[in-house]
Amino acid sequence: MSFPIVVLISGSGSNLQALIDQSLQGTLNVTISAVISNKTDAYGLERAKKAGIPTHVLDHKSYNSREEFDIALQFVIDQYRPKLVVLAGFMRILTEDFTRHYEGRMLNIHPSLLPKFKGLNTHQRAIDAKETEHGVSVHFVSAELDAGAVVVQARTPIEPSDTADTLAERVHKLEHIIYPLAVKWFSEERLTHQDKYAFLDGQKLPLSGIDYQEKP
Repeated sequence: MSFPIVVLISGSGSNLQALIDQSLQGTLNVTISAVISNKTDAYGLERAKKAGIPTHVLDHKSYNSREEFDIALQFVIDQYRPKLVVLAGFMRILTEDFTRHYEGRMLNIHPSLLPKFKGLNTHQRAIDAKETEHGVSVHFVSAELDAGAVVVQARTPIEPSDTADTLAERVHKLEHIIYPLAVKWFSEERLTHQDKYAFLDGQKLPLSGIDYQEKP
């Protein structure tokens, strides 16, 4: 039986497309029950419609507070009874009540090697800091921004000629590999979350998660 997930987006939805593609190919046994966006013009909504996936738009500007928006969002998500909520470029800071409701069953992807460069503009910040490598992390969502248990990371060297755009392009390619992989692990009940730590096959993962190059 296919594993139900709901995906939240704010933009182009390229990670959503990676999930759609792998589910169609049969390498990822999930059903994307719905795609929800906080922006009406998110291109990811078109990707979902082309794949026959139900879509919802909850414009955060229509709500009086962050709490009010999250209550409405939770109501829509829970109608689909997903076993996992996947944040795929969902550009909202979530309230503590919301994150607690989905604790251990909500994943996010962040374009840095966490705990480095939480927040925005990660590619330029990595270059400015003269880092030798950069990358992407999949992590469980916690109330603290970009601070939940890391599941898996993928890395790329920072070249002297790199700009934020060229670095972002390489990182995006890595995102489309490791995000479906983490979702696959969770759907197969190999990946779990206990006491603020991530576990794979019953083994507690290090704080930096699994290095994709050494994936089991």
